[in-house]
Amino acid sequence: MDLTLLKGADSSGSATLEPYIRMVLMKHFSPRPCRLFLFDLDGTLIDSKEDIATAVNLVLAKLEFPPLPVSRVIQFVGNGVKKLLERTLREIHNQEPDEDLLLKGIEFFREEYAKHLLDRTCLYPGVQDALQRLSWADMAVVSNKPERYSRPILDGLGVSGRFRAILGEETAHAYKPDPAPLKIAMELCGAAAADTVMVGDSSVDIDAGKAAGVTTCAVSGGFHSRGELLTYHPDLIIDDLRELSDHFYNGRKPK
Repeated sequence: MDLTLLKGADSSGSATLEPYIRMVLMKHFSPRPCRLFLFDLDGTLIDSKEDIATAVNLVLAKLEFPPLPVSRVIQFVGNGVKKLLERTLREIHNQEPDEDLLLKGIEFFREEYAKHLLDRTCLYPGVQDALQRLSWADMAVVSNKPERYSRPILDGLGVSGRFRAILGEETAHAYKPDPAPLKIAMELCGAAAADTVMVGDSSVDIDAGKAAGVTTCAVSGGFHSRGELLTYHPDLIIDDLRELSDHFYNGRKPK
């Protein structure tokens, strides 16, 4: 079935069924070939909520502002450090923060988070097993988190060696949903978009994947609910990374 035919099919709203039909077909016709998995980090591979919130609240304390609950801080995560602090300070002030305050907040956050990278951060249950099950594929991390944080975290959790590339703002010079980081990772790993799957827990991951022309897979249980994930219209939604091996197989052609 050509799913593009469903778009604008009539004026009754049936076109809105297109992303859901795609997901049904994706599950029905699994497994599919794949050569490269691109993983988001926070909320996908690692549960870093507590440490991020700790660093944010230490910043707020330095600025003499009241702390925010973890559940609120996590709603601000996903578009890099600047956006995290911008959203946090906007929440405190009920208005856009001035540039000097924002820059000071960013500086404080970089200092504080570097001290608390692995206080409570851990892999989600099943991640080690999932990566082992996918050992036939290349894997890379594509995060909006700076690499100076991502690499030590993955090293400390004992999984950095699983990934051919670990990309953040220092390499990509762009943030998801811009597809540039994904395209750089595909180039580094020698994979085409048709052979690549973007796995993440947020709209920026799914939007970046769509813009890069890769298969998109949302994973629940991270920073966003399954209901939220549905609104992003990924090709596939899973509840556990171990499910990836049920939906994809080695797409490499034998030599």
